[in-house]
Amino acid sequence: MTGRGVHFAITAEQAQVLLAATDDAARRAIIDELEDAWDADNAAESDDTWGVMHRCLTDGQLGRGNGEFPLSHAVLGPRQLHAGDECVISLVLPEEVIEVAHALELATAVWMTARYDHYVPADHVDRGPRDLAYLLTNLDDVRDLYRKAAVRGRAVVFTVER
Repeated sequence: MTGRGVHFAITAEQAQVLLAATDDAARRAIIDELEDAWDADNAAESDDTWGVMHRCLTDGQLGRGNGEFPLSHAVLGPRQLHAGDECVISLVLPEEVIEVAHALELATAVWMTARYDHYVPADHVDRGPRDLAYLLTNLDDVRDLYRKAAVRGRAVVFTVER
């Protein structure tokens, strides 16, 4: 999967609307509205590092819902809301956000560096110190978003278009 990832902290009501949407087109329309109303305080871009971030936070695989909770929910959690291959819409409910936020606090730079060295494939095109630094910067933004979402009782939705 390629594309630029974005996490949005959304209200519980917005999460319910997203869950109630009946098809991919309706869910994408909701995501388009979030993007159009871009609220920098409730958004974190993980850009093209989202896949590496997911690998490092889980079991090294780029799969949906793999790895152990709560870190498995941070990017490609098990609640996938888009059936097609053209995008990913992954939702973390407010009660789960609290646990993900706490777990992300423990994902230090030293821990992530060790995971990066172990799980990121040797043939990853950008593998190296600059890629790792960019990953850590994006992880800081995602961690901060989850922290704020937990305090505010918000859900988090991760999106990426291919």
